[in-house]
Amino acid sequence: MNDAVYEVLLIAGALTTITVAAMWIKGIVRVFLIAQAVYWSLSYVVRPIVLLWVQPQPTYGDSVADPRLSTIGYDHGISSVLQPVVFGLWTYATVVVGYTFWIRRRSGSNRNTVARPRSLADKNFIPTLWTVFGIGMVGRALLYATGSSASAGQTQSSSPILSFITLMAVIGTLGLIVFLRFDDPRMTFAVIGCLTVMELLWTVAVESKTPIMGAALAIAVRFALTGWTRVKLAAIAAISVVGIAAFGWLQSFKESDVAKSQSAVLDASYPPILQPFLSILRRFDLLEAATDSYYMGGRPWLTMTEVAHNVIFSFVPEQLVGGNKFHAGTAWANEVRGASVDMTNVSVSLAEGNINEGFVLGGYPGVVVGVIFTFVLLLSCVWALQTRHIFLISLGLLMIEVPVFFERGIFGSAELLGKSVQAAVLVWIVYLAVGEVRRRPERSSTDHSSYSGTQLIDATREKE
Repeated sequence: MNDAVYEVLLIAGALTTITVAAMWIKGIVRVFLIAQAVYWSLSYVVRPIVLLWVQPQPTYGDSVADPRLSTIGYDHGISSVLQPVVFGLWTYATVVVGYTFWIRRRSGSNRNTVARPRSLADKNFIPTLWTVFGIGMVGRALLYATGSSASAGQTQSSSPILSFITLMAVIGTLGLIVFLRFDDPRMTFAVIGCLTVMELLWTVAVESKTPIMGAALAIAVRFALTGWTRVKLAAIAAISVVGIAAFGWLQSFKESDVAKSQSAVLDASYPPILQPFLSILRRFDLLEAATDSYYMGGRPWLTMTEVAHNVIFSFVPEQLVGGNKFHAGTAWANEVRGASVDMTNVSVSLAEGNINEGFVLGGYPGVVVGVIFTFVLLLSCVWALQTRHIFLISLGLLMIEVPVFFERGIFGSAELLGKSVQAAVLVWIVYLAVGEVRRRPERSSTDHSSYSGTQLIDATREKE
């Protein structure tokens, strides 16, 4: 057994530990932890295994075969690159196991109960979700019609306002998937199915895995709130498999004949059994980010003062900053990956990952800080989804959609929270407007009843 295989087995052991510990936790936390284990296994287990098995030669346009790993040898390269990842995932697994013991002891006999979300007691909650869903879908339609949508990896959209409005579609769609309740289960199934299909189509439109992954995770969160059954387990597994399988198939309809032929040439160097999954495997690229951090060689990236400054200003709208804000994905591409790859004429935003970002900023202590931050953020999202306030629920829904728990570090998470706060404020304003509109008929009916009662009393007095 070579060192690379040993590192992969250690990672598989950490992810298995996380999964087993998650099975002893009830509620939404279990869903997020298992989703993390699946996501990280694709980046840190499946992708290294493919490289070790195939030993592909780097080719222009093929993001699976990393020329940096190929140059030093895949066995040695993967073994060296994954060492901080092994440390980070086992640290995270230890935190999860400790939390599992604590929450089970604290929950006691109530850990098997399924609580109804408190937000459903608010009569204005579901109408607000439908309203922001409509607003967001109009924004998506305009964004797609004008060709302004940013695809996966692009730094920004050409229409930031429309892109911001599309966040309403995210909150509305995922909110309805999680919280919508009908008396007829068939109606509920039909609506959630339509919403999921719409997210799959939007996934293809923007060439990103995020929308369909967010929808699948939202369905799992719904099941966590309503209680798991064998049928629900089979349903979420089927949705995940179909979404992954359909991604490449639907994506092929958007490609030109030249692009299809180029993809066929790139895929031909891999075994036929792997070729159907290469399109989705290329989008789980945290192994590349781990390679970026390895090639930094301990060189400093940012000081702690710069880290604090960038995190704080992530919550300030760019229009108020008076200049360009720090963008984590772009900075990682230009400064960290640019240290080992020529990124001169490339403008792209890359996922850095909590472990890789922490290792570049502070070595192994930075890895500990990064994984603990991710776990605290996960628990904060669970708490937000279980509150009654539309503002906090909106923040939680956006964290379901954008994979901050899986592939972003402190900088990327702060950026998302900054945008989410702005979107949540807009949703809260819509909520107030919906409440006012719904109260007017009731107030009018009350005034009419009061007026009729007064007339009846006056008429009775006159008769007497």
